[in-house]
Amino acid sequence: MDFLTVLGLAAATITTISFLPQMFKTWQTKSAKDVSLVTLITFITGIFLWLIYGIYLQSLPIILANAVTLIFNLIILWLKIKYR
Repeated sequence: MDFLTVLGLAAATITTISFLPQMFKTWQTKSAKDVSLVTLITFITGIFLWLIYGIYLQSLPIILANAVTLIFNLIILWLKIKYR
């Protein structure tokens, strides 16, 4: 693996795991009142587009980061709707 791929994977890992605290907090407290629905939906749309872009470029860091981030944020969206 070249340096840029490793750099991309490191950046992808850090930005992706940054959503875990929000997901766990929402799950534990069963409250998502402080999570903006509009922001969440807008972000999910952008992440989905980044995923398509990464697939088109065949860029592993972009694909992995955005696929996992999309899953995490879809879980947060589900919790937001569930605990409304």
